[in-house]
Amino acid sequence: PGTLLGDRLRFWRATLAGLPDEHGLRTDRPRPEVPSYAGESLPFTLGAGLHARLTALARAQGATLFMVLQAGLAALLARSGAGSDVVLGSPIAGRGDPRLDGLIGLFANTVVLRTPVAGDAAFTELLARVRETDLAAYAHQEMPFEQLVELLNPPRVPGRHPLFQIGFAVQNAPAARFRLAGLDVRPAAVPTATSRFDLFFSMTGKTAEDGTSAGITGAVEYSTELFDEGTVRGLVDRWRRLLEAVAEDPARAVDAIELMSAAEREKLLLDWAQGD
Repeated sequence: PGTLLGDRLRFWRATLAGLPDEHGLRTDRPRPEVPSYAGESLPFTLGAGLHARLTALARAQGATLFMVLQAGLAALLARSGAGSDVVLGSPIAGRGDPRLDGLIGLFANTVVLRTPVAGDAAFTELLARVRETDLAAYAHQEMPFEQLVELLNPPRVPGRHPLFQIGFAVQNAPAARFRLAGLDVRPAAVPTATSRFDLFFSMTGKTAEDGTSAGITGAVEYSTELFDEGTVRGLVDRWRRLLEAVAEDPARAVDAIELMSAAEREKLLLDWAQGD
């Protein structure tokens, strides 16, 4: 009592009270009792036009691009079976004090971002809720995630990450440049064929030389023990359609946004008509 740790623990106990043990997304296969952590990564992009509109929406609502993308993902997951209590884990730099900027070392931590999603709420309302939740979590980020799990002691199941199973990150740090005389050096992604979580959405916003939005590149790391590539690709496609819709009309109710493509709708109606 009376310590920084005690204050942070009180906040997280209150914030995560009644947290669902597991997301409700339908998987292609049951969760294995002993996980192998086998996984793949599905790359995707969001075009420069959508990137610019989402950035403008964030500014208009006093939020960040991270918050807009997170609100869109929370709405997508809620509409996809995760229920109205969406929980994401997100890495954070852990350098809240400017005096840490010049220090060498790993300060990164993981924060749990919990978002209640009401389907009849406007996207702007959901975004305001995400903003409030995120700012409160950032203000209490000093609690190490491993220690939080130990103190909260949630139900533990082998193969299921505690507190959250879906990760989300938006990289906004400037890309480092490595120069060698006479050589053109570029970073290359190295596939690991593993997945740390059930799903992990990671994105990086690109900026043109004139400072304008140049698109968002991203990837979804997913557990191949749980999901097929087609399932993950469908999630990404529906997320893109949802973001396009809220960029066009941010006051639209979350449950009024059409997520299916014309081809998906036609197939669904055909299967229904045939009794499948």
